[in-house]
Amino acid sequence: MNTKTDRPGWDEYFMKLALLTAERSTCRRHHVGAVIVRNKRILTTGYNGAAAGTKDCLELGCLRNELNIPSGHRHEICRAIHAEQNAIIQAGLHGVNIEGAMIYCTHSPCILCAKMLVNSKITRFVTCTDYADPSFRELFKEARIEFAKIERPPLSISILD
Repeated sequence: MNTKTDRPGWDEYFMKLALLTAERSTCRRHHVGAVIVRNKRILTTGYNGAAAGTKDCLELGCLRNELNIPSGHRHEICRAIHAEQNAIIQAGLHGVNIEGAMIYCTHSPCILCAKMLVNSKITRFVTCTDYADPSFRELFKEARIEFAKIERPPLSISILD
């Protein structure tokens, strides 16, 4: 029986939401989801995929795979907009201030996303999976963005019926 003590903590809760958001991904390599949160409230979400209204990798195939480009390299070849970028874009489109917020993302950021997060004034980045590019770490340290890697939460949902 599920009891009140079985409730997930906030990091686990928001990471599960990021993992759920990742299911919308149209990338053939990584399904990445992001949730931007402030004061325990969801501000925006994003997942990796092609620009709105354009063909994606599920339809066209993955150019990075065809060219044998390893993860973490040659980001400009990819059709996808990263999950963190999409979450930031959604905030801009809908007039949501994300300054001082934190982001829960299924993967650690590439350096391009890290730069955007610094300028968005994100204060904390929480992940459960390492991306191939660790170059964000020094930038986050200099910009004083707290970085936390947590254990991947169970991919199950507990409810009382």
